[in-house]
Amino acid sequence: MGKYLLGIDIGTSACKVAIFDKNGNVLSTSNGGYEVYYPQPGWAEQNPEEWWTAVCGAIQEAMDKGQIQPEEIAGVGIDGQSWSAIAVDKEGNVLTNTPIWMDTRAKDICDELNEKVGADTIFKLSGNSLQPSYTTAKIIWYQRNMPEVYEKIYKILQSNSYIAYKLTGNMTQDVSQGYGLHCFDMHTGTWDAGMCEALGIPMEILPDIHACHDVVGTVTEKAAKESGLAIGTPVVAGGLDAACGTLGTGVIHNGETQEQGGQAGGMSICTDTYKADARLILGYHVVPNCWLLQGGTTGGGGVMRWLEREFGDFERVEGERLGKSSLQLFNEAAEQVAPGSDGVIFLPYMSGERSPIWDPDAKGVFYGLDFSKTKAHFVRAAMEGVAYSLKHNLEVAKEAGADVIELRAMGGSANSLLWTQIKSDVTGKPIVVPSSDTATTLGAVILAGVGVGMYQDFEEAVALTVENKRSHEPNMDNAEVYEKNYQTYLELYKNLKGTMKK
Repeated sequence: MGKYLLGIDIGTSACKVAIFDKNGNVLSTSNGGYEVYYPQPGWAEQNPEEWWTAVCGAIQEAMDKGQIQPEEIAGVGIDGQSWSAIAVDKEGNVLTNTPIWMDTRAKDICDELNEKVGADTIFKLSGNSLQPSYTTAKIIWYQRNMPEVYEKIYKILQSNSYIAYKLTGNMTQDVSQGYGLHCFDMHTGTWDAGMCEALGIPMEILPDIHACHDVVGTVTEKAAKESGLAIGTPVVAGGLDAACGTLGTGVIHNGETQEQGGQAGGMSICTDTYKADARLILGYHVVPNCWLLQGGTTGGGGVMRWLEREFGDFERVEGERLGKSSLQLFNEAAEQVAPGSDGVIFLPYMSGERSPIWDPDAKGVFYGLDFSKTKAHFVRAAMEGVAYSLKHNLEVAKEAGADVIELRAMGGSANSLLWTQIKSDVTGKPIVVPSSDTATTLGAVILAGVGVGMYQDFEEAVALTVENKRSHEPNMDNAEVYEKNYQTYLELYKNLKGTMKK
């Protein structure tokens, strides 16, 4: 058996490939970009074939940079973004672009199914309210709007299972991504025939469900030629990116919690008992016999990338002169603004909003502007707004019986000491930061390592690979101003909700 593990992360804006040794040390990384397409308002879709092209290039680059031979890879783990609906025919051809997690085109279908089948009935089985972001309504949307595509569908795949198929030739479904379909029984981790019939989803288009660390096949000759991996390399089912990131931060026990700072924001609370709340998201953890009670928001690190793209021309030029990144200069500017951003408040609903308000019509809002405000106020207010959305989800989780003692941060946002401290101050929770940039791919390779027997169990894997880099304690001197702004944050949405729908 080889001595290294390779992880693939199918993110929203790019894929990441990372190669680790058994102790969790990163030997090499590489990225591959692709587009998000917005053909109509409320639509957000990607071409899975572009994922595969990017993955193949990133694998080859990572192995070249690390001077690693294909035979040295003992196993491959894959994580991916949620709620895809990848329609493939029997030969595995992608039939159309897949709507992704930001896509809300199927809102009317959700309203209809909630009325026809019963919102309570759907929630009781699946543990999740039926919303347009999920996979379920996207399949029905294909039925009604792309009949020529729908009639050719052999299977509906998720992001990680599509890459697993391209590597192995086997079409599978991992248990952690099951939560995207409301015919998935969250109590048993199986497809429910009765709900499939009620929703109008044929069971035969749903792949067989596997544990996330199950080896679902090995790299084929064709995939080896395209990716640079060795023929016969084991590939595990993998899982949801947030769940793999949760594992990669060391969250494997009841009550432990991950805070997500990637393109999207949110949190994942590990629980060993079934806890569902219609305002939150419930899914299986990639670790057996555990669930994750999640808050998923559209406004995470992507908010800062948007601000930098649209308003960071000066910082990009100045950054080159100073040898700093534009985001670093954004951070330095925001640090000069007082906590509370002098009354500027941001609603981070940049693509509608998921939990806990579930409003596809929600809009991003900056409130409290006057002539004294600067770009730095916008940046800090954006950071604080994302922190308020995290606090909102944590409060709802507490009402559902899942109180949180400490957060374990991951994602690019965790690299910002200021942003992480703001989240700690706003939520009143200590935050520990392991290796923030590689937590998700680390989780994916832990699955591979357990699957191929490199680790005897998840306890050993986490003990060997997860190392805390720093920690943040909440500064209670800022509690009053943040609580005041948080209440305004909640009030703003409540007052603007009707206007946002117009």
